[in-house]
Amino acid sequence: MDDDLLTVRVAELYYDEAKTQDEIGALLKISRWKVGRLLTRARETGIVRIEIVHPRARRLGLEREIVERFALSDAVIVPDEEDAALERVAQAAADHLAALRPVPRTLGVSWGRTLTAVADALPEGWAHGVSVVQLNGGVSLNRRSGGAAGLAMTIAQRAGGQATLLPSPAILERVETKQAIEADRTVAGILEQAAAAQAYLYSAGPADASSAHVENGYLKPADVEELARRGAVGDVLGRYIDADGNIVDPQLDARTVGVSLDRLRTAKQAIFVTAGSAKHDIARTVVTSGLCSVLVTDETTARALLEER
Repeated sequence: MDDDLLTVRVAELYYDEAKTQDEIGALLKISRWKVGRLLTRARETGIVRIEIVHPRARRLGLEREIVERFALSDAVIVPDEEDAALERVAQAAADHLAALRPVPRTLGVSWGRTLTAVADALPEGWAHGVSVVQLNGGVSLNRRSGGAAGLAMTIAQRAGGQATLLPSPAILERVETKQAIEADRTVAGILEQAAAAQAYLYSAGPADASSAHVENGYLKPADVEELARRGAVGDVLGRYIDADGNIVDPQLDARTVGVSLDRLRTAKQAIFVTAGSAKHDIARTVVTSGLCSVLVTDETTARALLEER
């Protein structure tokens, strides 16, 4: 029996027939050591492929590659599943947040569809006494108002803590209005609390008509088209950036309420959550420009990032 056939036979007996390595050795008249070597060969050459099938499974090899390539402190990569990428990534982010040690006393959060999914995935009692503070303005200009506040309150309540809300729209129409709001003692105190948080949890949006800023009435589709024409790949905390992580429109940024991107770059726990191919460009910018220390995403996004040279 040649080595290929012997390898297949060993694999069949071990994985299909549940024989021990000693039993296989006795049946095929080879040593237990050779059985182990052939099982290793079966996995290395692809004769045997082992897949862990579970909604909360992870791609540990990809995680190691991502951490090494982008000098992150951690990465959580979930397998792809058609039409379920956001749900899987949100659950993985919730699991990661619940496992953080030490537990952050204050957690800064952004808002949007991705973060809402993370909040929904968190179980009651995921932590105890965590204070949650909004990182950027989220008072909506249309009838969807309450989404940003609701997700912050959900995260806090399920940890037995309190939520501190930032009472401002994400983007204001006049710089003077924004400056006046941030000069208010209450708002200034909230922004200081957000800047001092032990951990940050946030996502990012693409520079297209699906942007949450269009949905919530801050910008028009034509505004986002113009930002994209000027090089924007998306927004982080409402701040539109190009592929190198630079602010695209300083005047728009001057009307944006929230924590600065520089604070994310210096944070030890900046957890970036993203899912889906529409966000590949902004995800690439976040991980390559130092805007996160932890990445939580799907397998397709992770592989797209690793393909970059």
